[in-house]
Amino acid sequence: MQFFRSTKGEISPLTIPAIGLELAVRLPPTATDHILTVLETVNAPGFGPPLHRHHETEVFRVLEGRYLFEVDGQRFEASAGDVINVPGGAAHGFVNITDQPARQLVIMLPGMDAQRFFFELGQVFASERHDRDTLNAFGKPWGVEFLGPPISGVSVGNSPSHGEARDS
Repeated sequence: MQFFRSTKGEISPLTIPAIGLELAVRLPPTATDHILTVLETVNAPGFGPPLHRHHETEVFRVLEGRYLFEVDGQRFEASAGDVINVPGGAAHGFVNITDQPARQLVIMLPGMDAQRFFFELGQVFASERHDRDTLNAFGKPWGVEFLGPPISGVSVGNSPSHGEARDS
């Protein structure tokens, strides 16, 4: 492992307009012996990734805004200051449910080359063909399975917090 410092001014965000994503790798896996990767994301209103799963655990800290998350079929809202742990292998997605851009800090364990993954994903979304079969062909070498479209931004009632789980 090595010392690494990431300052906002030296980061060039990657943008994928088709999924309303702006992403900056704040700590690459090469700086942590691939133990983790840290990302900062900005999601446009009403946008989020397709429902998907992968072997990496993801820890999300909402920095600004409000999201509707779905993790293994459980839906809940998360707002600024909330932390969500999504275990590796869990089907998950989220959507920004505000009318302003929303931001998250995302920690991926173990680390992965998120810059390359999202750059290539952006190329898939920029192509004319980005159906589930095409996404899964792209995701297979990365260990990512795309399960369906992004979740809808329908609001929910009380949300689980502090380790509570919502009954199915």
